[in-house]
Amino acid sequence: MTAELDGKSFEKYSISVALKDGSSLHLRPIKMSDEERLLALFSRMSKQTIYLRFHHVLTHMSREEARRFCTVDYVDTFALVGTLGEGPEERIIAVGRYARQPGANRAQIAFEVEDKYQGLGIGTHLLDQLAYTARDKGITMFEAEVLAENKDMMNVLINSGFNMQRQYQGTTYIGIMDLAPTDVVEQKSSEREKFTSIASLRAFLNPKSVAVIGASRRPNTIGNFVFRNLIQQDFKGVVYPVNPNAEVIAAVKAYPSILDIPGDIDLAIISIPADKVQQVVEECAHKGVRGVVVLTSGFSDIGADGMERQNKLVNTIRSYGMRMLGPNCMGMINTNPEINLNATFSAVVPPPGNIAFATQSGVLGSAILMYATNLNIGLSTFVSIGNRADVSSNELLQYWEDDPDTDVVLLYLESFGNPRKFTRIARSITAKKPVVAVTSNRTPLQVRVSNSQTGSMATDEAATEALFKQAGILRADTLEDLFDTGSLLANQPLPLGNRVAIISNAGGPALLTADACKARGLEIPVLSSNTTDQLKALLSPRANSSNPIDMSPEFAIPQYRDALKLLLTDENVDIVVVIFIPPILKLSEEFAAIIREVAPLFRERGKPLVTSFLGLRGARIELGSRENRYVPSFAFPESTAGALSRALEFSQRLRKPTGKIPEFSDINKEKAEGIIQSALAKAGKNQVWLDAESILGLLDCYGIRFVTLKLAKTPSEASAAAEEVGCPVAVKILSSTISQKTDVEGVVLDCRSRGEVEKAFVRISDNLQRIGKPEDMQGVIIQKMVQGGIEVIVGVTQHPAFGPLIMFGLGGIYAELFKDVTFSIHPLTDLDAHDMVRAVKAYQLLEGWRGSKRADIPSIEDLLLRISALVENHPQVLEMDLNPVKVLNDGDGYLVVDGRILVSADAE
Repeated sequence: MTAELDGKSFEKYSISVALKDGSSLHLRPIKMSDEERLLALFSRMSKQTIYLRFHHVLTHMSREEARRFCTVDYVDTFALVGTLGEGPEERIIAVGRYARQPGANRAQIAFEVEDKYQGLGIGTHLLDQLAYTARDKGITMFEAEVLAENKDMMNVLINSGFNMQRQYQGTTYIGIMDLAPTDVVEQKSSEREKFTSIASLRAFLNPKSVAVIGASRRPNTIGNFVFRNLIQQDFKGVVYPVNPNAEVIAAVKAYPSILDIPGDIDLAIISIPADKVQQVVEECAHKGVRGVVVLTSGFSDIGADGMERQNKLVNTIRSYGMRMLGPNCMGMINTNPEINLNATFSAVVPPPGNIAFATQSGVLGSAILMYATNLNIGLSTFVSIGNRADVSSNELLQYWEDDPDTDVVLLYLESFGNPRKFTRIARSITAKKPVVAVTSNRTPLQVRVSNSQTGSMATDEAATEALFKQAGILRADTLEDLFDTGSLLANQPLPLGNRVAIISNAGGPALLTADACKARGLEIPVLSSNTTDQLKALLSPRANSSNPIDMSPEFAIPQYRDALKLLLTDENVDIVVVIFIPPILKLSEEFAAIIREVAPLFRERGKPLVTSFLGLRGARIELGSRENRYVPSFAFPESTAGALSRALEFSQRLRKPTGKIPEFSDINKEKAEGIIQSALAKAGKNQVWLDAESILGLLDCYGIRFVTLKLAKTPSEASAAAEEVGCPVAVKILSSTISQKTDVEGVVLDCRSRGEVEKAFVRISDNLQRIGKPEDMQGVIIQKMVQGGIEVIVGVTQHPAFGPLIMFGLGGIYAELFKDVTFSIHPLTDLDAHDMVRAVKAYQLLEGWRGSKRADIPSIEDLLLRISALVENHPQVLEMDLNPVKVLNDGDGYLVVDGRILVSADAE
């Protein structure tokens, strides 16, 4: 059967994958036009490879056979090809296919990989993508027949992570694989992704040979700066200038084209006009270059025309198995003395250190490097990703996670490519190393147009805050905060508690620092009596021996040493801040000598020690060896407190347990799916707000408790429903179009008789008539009044970039006024639910405010987790407001009083 995929489906099943050697490969569905390419592949395969694939020796593949192999229906039969090159130069180097067994949910699979490319993980990628496609077509099992001698193929199947049964029949193994995406499958996939990402970045951060295309003899040009930086930094590899108009640049032979350079090139750095970049990248592909850095702007950064140019560039990069940094970037630096790579056009290079920095802004890169240099902050690596058309911050995080030269990661981000992937990768690295980030566009101007309360409050800023919180990333407010925090984390031990001792030679700065610390959740403790007594004996009578300690203007420099040693051993102190306002320069030098003397003692005990030379900033007091590092110095109290609070946040995170996504055994996924599909079919359109009965049924499928209710279309039906439910009751408008019932006076509470219920019905109907919307009323909802309880809101909205967001906060009619809410990105772990409930001010009400009873907090955490499970199983849910949810006394659970749910047939 011959079939063709439409463009959208073709793209859905196409993907670029990274290989073990750092190159990439494009996987796409096979096409009828692949006949010649398939014949060419067969001609390049060895007899052994052909034998292992077909289980007998074939010496020839006919055109008819090739046509048959290209013919699939993309449902019961499907084939993926791995390609390199593009256009007439595109060639197939691997094929993976499945064929469904008649009438079954099982399919036979087979693979072939050209000899030259075996061992790079291509078979594993083909299997993963085929499994994804097969599940989409209703296939749940794969069966593979593998010759016993084909150990490589068996290893691919075994190491995939899928549950597999093996049977041995004669000379053949029969492997039967369950395609369910288990935790093991995801873990194996993540491990492979990390390995290949690290391998692909070596071409950028540890190249053996670099070509600078656009190297120039003209001063103050980017090409001139980059080439000279590589030479002057004492790069340990080979550097080739490429310029068709110059024979020699900086005493180094130049080449007219990269194709003219003898030998292999790992990395090409391109600094030429944007309209020339495509041709040069194609030449790099023919040369076999592994990595390309495009410094040039004029791509997606200038709009639609530039985006078209960039997309073409990316297609070429991926078609030839290369990787690209940029466009519109500044390049990268690696200060490892065995590499000494400065492939940027920066006029300064920070000292070597243990901080890695990635920036999305190329222009800002120069300022960042200047800033780090001025503050004496050492970097291990610096990478400017620019438009991040290919290499992204995700891959850099994977590289830095196990990089022995990097202890702290700093990020400047303007956007996120794949937030869910970013969160997964960031969670992995922040379990070992701190990641601090600052983002642009923090002002919450991006309020989305939404018919739900949750959607209207889900700004981009709220989503970013949720992502950072769940990923374990420390968020800085400014670039200054970013460097302050990075300097502290890179040079001092993590604080074990929040108790800060402050010692100063001036009372004002000490008090300001104490206030700033308290504002950031740090404590200024009472010092031990032993410490206080010894400080009184040590300092002048005019000094204050309590925390914060004011040594008075009568201090002597050596007193700092003795006082610090007392604070070092005080069990009431976790962190020490030393403030010094030098009256003369000579005293500053003496003070620095004392800090050098005591700093190693603090490090051994695990207490952070920071200084504040008022008006001076940076890691100014060097302690000698890299192991001793520096004592950071901050200019102002707020900077000190901000950096310390973030360091404490990371320290506490490391000690927190890992959250788990629970599995519920009492949910009815199939029935819930039926309710959604029925509502969509009945509405006859792609999106629909569920009616009250559907909402009640859907929530019930997930064990979510809703207050007892009845529907009524007439006053008499309403009074009868009230008698059945039991007064007192609430009467609410039943409408699929009105989102805020109170806005149209569509709620009457505490009706205590049948007569009051009928009057309430008429009153609501009259209100709709008065505002000209009688057709929006389909009847009323009669609900049992819930006495007591605390009103909260639980909601869901689909963010266009971040996916499903789950909201919790203070509920009722004032939810949007006070906006006491918090968001988390789906899926939720039990720890996420725990933290969400405690992240809002209303939590004090739940704990029992001023003598009131404690609410059933565990039940609300359970509700959040069940909502997350519902969203996971039914991506059709676009918006959800459960408001109010009445949280009852401890042990009594909760009741959902009202709710709205929007579903879409287009969601995937």
